[in-house]
Amino acid sequence: MTGFLGQALLYIVPFLLVLTFIVTIHELGHFLVARAFGVKVDRFSIGFGKTIVARTDKHGTEWRLAWLPLGGYVKFSGDLDASSVPDQAGLAELRQRVIAQNGPGAERDYFHFKPIWQRALIVAAGPAANFLLAMVLFTVLFSVVGEQIAAPRVATVVPGSPAAVAGFQPRDLITAINGRPVQEGLEVTRTVIMSAGDPVRFTVDRGGQVVNLVATPERLLVEDELAGRVRIARIGLEMQPLPQDFHFRRLNPVEAAGKGVETIGTTVGTTATYLGRIFTGKESGDLLNGPLGIAKAAGGVTRQAVAANPDPGYMAANLALTFLQFAAIVSIGIGIVNLLPIPVLDGGHLLFYAYEAVARRPVPARVQEVGYRVGLALLVGLMLFATWNDLQKLSLFKFLGGFA
Repeated sequence: MTGFLGQALLYIVPFLLVLTFIVTIHELGHFLVARAFGVKVDRFSIGFGKTIVARTDKHGTEWRLAWLPLGGYVKFSGDLDASSVPDQAGLAELRQRVIAQNGPGAERDYFHFKPIWQRALIVAAGPAANFLLAMVLFTVLFSVVGEQIAAPRVATVVPGSPAAVAGFQPRDLITAINGRPVQEGLEVTRTVIMSAGDPVRFTVDRGGQVVNLVATPERLLVEDELAGRVRIARIGLEMQPLPQDFHFRRLNPVEAAGKGVETIGTTVGTTATYLGRIFTGKESGDLLNGPLGIAKAAGGVTRQAVAANPDPGYMAANLALTFLQFAAIVSIGIGIVNLLPIPVLDGGHLLFYAYEAVARRPVPARVQEVGYRVGLALLVGLMLFATWNDLQKLSLFKFLGGFA
């Protein structure tokens, strides 16, 4: 039982800490921009469920810590619920009541009566806060740790694989993919994973000679150390840099921030490509992960950080840096998901506001109501699908820069 509890704590506690921190930053983005525009906010809650402690500030906002640490929410005055769905039936009544109590113009303190551009900025501030958090975390990481680049040197070619058929040889150095220069194995792995069934052009340095090769990644069922069984695209290469292939440099804060923005852009681009391939039927969605997968990943990075070196000081530093990187990646993921054009999510709200700006009238209340219900169903379906993937894999896939 002790072993089971220990494993549960290893996975659950880091997951809850990371998730609550990131979602709190997301909601803080909404809150700060809303407060800047003078919006009345009923509640800022960290966690859900029964209240542990709460206080109300001079603006009438209840700051609340709840017992279920699964993120949090901001509830604006006039919202039907914590997801900022407007109470369409009650908005007209709310407007009349506010005007009657406080005079004409008082309704402008309520989110749903604000100009479109202000509502859009308030909604977009949540995902923006996630990307900003990721940039700050990456900036700290690149400033403290620096940047190490390991060139994609081929160590092993699997016999009969697409790479073998293409003509790859051990000690080949991959310098470009589809005409784009590459510097490290992670870039090769990422491109291969996103190209199942599509020919990929490789430029290789073979002892000073430039060789052009073409290989078509095929999707294989792979047993991964962290991921368990997962179906991903491979061409049959194992990469292992030689000593001369490693390059390290320390970055100043400006360079680190630039590298952070670049990393966010790459992550967003890769995610968008993968989602697009799912919708076009080129990917099965095996790599989508839900709460179980994120929890497993949190436990995995904790275990790896602790096992890296038994020295307490090194262990603490390694754990902190590992979690900074993990939190940055999860923060990007939450930002991307919230921008999906699904009602209930921030992207769905922005879609409604875009219609309102073009049509010069709000989306009809009935359409909004149906949209929110359909959006909720889609969101639940997506979470169930991702959780099913988690249960099948029993882990979260980690992009490894040593295989392709």
